[in-house]
Amino acid sequence: SQKAGVDCDETFSPVVKPATIRPVLSIALSKSWLIHQLDVQNAFLHGNLHETVYMHQPMGFRDPSHPDYVCLLKKSLYGLKQAPRAWYQRFAEFVSTIGFHHS
Repeated sequence: SQKAGVDCDETFSPVVKPATIRPVLSIALSKSWLIHQLDVQNAFLHGNLHETVYMHQPMGFRDPSHPDYVCLLKKSLYGLKQAPRAWYQRFAEFVSTIGFHHS
């Protein structure tokens, strides 16, 4: 039910296109570069939110004395439109601190 410009602003996250992978691997092979692959389990759950996002109390975790209360999210969840961008921003900030930079 989120609407761009109302509930969230930037939602884009950079994605590698499959057509790019083959040339990059070919260059890496021809130059004998090391190649590393990373797969992060539950990646979207680690993105920090910079917007104010509320959600209803999840089923099974409702406070019976305050059933109308809502939760203020500090981290992204699957299904939020800004989740991919929040994860990418956190990842990019971390890898820059260990010496990586955008090519």
